[in-house]
Amino acid sequence: MEYRKIADGAGVKTYAVIMSEGDEAVMQLTGFAEEERLTSAQVSGIGAASSATLAWLNFDEKKYQPFSIEEQIEVVSFLGDVALTQDGKPQLHAHVTVAKRDGSVTGGHLLQLHVRPTLELIVTVTPARLRKRPEPGMPVATIRLAESD
Repeated sequence: MEYRKIADGAGVKTYAVIMSEGDEAVMQLTGFAEEERLTSAQVSGIGAASSATLAWLNFDEKKYQPFSIEEQIEVVSFLGDVALTQDGKPQLHAHVTVAKRDGSVTGGHLLQLHVRPTLELIVTVTPARLRKRPEPGMPVATIRLAESD
């Protein structure tokens, strides 16, 4: 993975984050967020991958149900945010939509994505501090604006 700041003004920074074959996107993007000390950001992008693990939230059972895709896929949409956990660490929350060779499309909450050959992301960072807190009884932390600054 490599990245470069491509804009910086009025408190907002924008980065191009480019991943290469073999990179695991969640781990790399989380490392980037920690290294740059992100407290609030939006992430968007496109690319391709050799495999992915996604999940959907089974609200009735209060848990994520993962599913794997083990083939070359196009990442037609990568959308997410970064906010701070209770312990002050940046946490990525992303959803992706991927297309298979037959044109079928699926998507969900991103757990893991193995890049092949590239994933091109734009990360827009704001000076705010968005804070996430666990949602009682759920496997998800949500942004709490009342606790953010």
